This record gives sequence, C-alpha cells and structure tokens, in this order.
Amino acid sequence: MSLPPKASMLLSNSDAVLAKETSRVLASHLRDGDLMRLRIVGGPSRETVKLPAAAVRLLVRILEEMARGNAVTLIPVHAELTTQEAADMLSISRPSLIQLLNEGKIDYRRVGTHRRVRLNALMKYRRQADAARRAALADLAAYDQELGI
Repeated sequence: MSLPPKASMLLSNSDAVLAKETSRVLASHLRDGDLMRLRIVGGPSRETVKLPAAAVRLLVRILEEMARGNAVTLIPVHAELTTQEAADMLSISRPSLIQLLNEGKIDYRRVGTHRRVRLNALMKYRRQADAARRAALADLAAYDQELGI
C-alpha cells in the first residue's frame, strides 16, 4: 500500500489555540480503558458517539502537535512504503536505504522489481539505531569523564 502524497497545511493561530484547548479538555476526561462519549451538536440532529480510549489518546496527541504548529500524518502500522518514502522517514538518501536493505538491516519484500518496506520493520530499525546512538554517546561521556574533560 503506497501512501498518498503528503498534504501539508499551515495552521492559523486560532486553530492552534483551539487545538491546545481541546487537547486539554479531552485529556482531562480520559481514563484508561474507558469509552468516551462525545455529543455532536450544531448539525441537523444531536448525536452521541462512543470513542475508545486509544482513539481519544491518539486524538489528544494529534491536537497537541497541531497546537505546536506541527503538521501530522497518520500511517497505518501495516503500511508498506516505497524505498523513497522509507528513506524520507529516516532522513537518509534512497541509495543509503537500499544499502541497509541489501545488508539485511531492514526487512523488506519485493513486488515485481520494486522493494516495499513495512512501516513496523522501519520503526524497529529506527529504534535499534537510536539505542545504538544513545549507547555510543554514553560511552563517549564516560570516556570524557575518565579523561577529566
């Protein structure tokens, strides 16, 4: 499954303020495992909808990012990315990503002549790379302390 082109839009200040207020209200009413009932008003009829706690937590995160002026993109966990999309998510070049794929550092599958990378495989690699970076930084900091720098 390929992703649609990214639609980026800048939020107005009033949208950011509204997102901040709404995220606070929703977060204050959120309880783990509970459904949240929301009443929809302003249309031809009033309705009450039930939202699972996980969906409300996600909505709160989206609103918090919007309040900071950040654009948000949702990608299904089982999505398959093109090599360019995967490279963009890691902020590396496409040839660098292809090298990681060929070295077996990131799982992928072929669709004809094209490679497809599952989002969860990409995120697994990112977590491992971040952990390795943090460990290297901790080693450097410990070495600096040994030297008294």
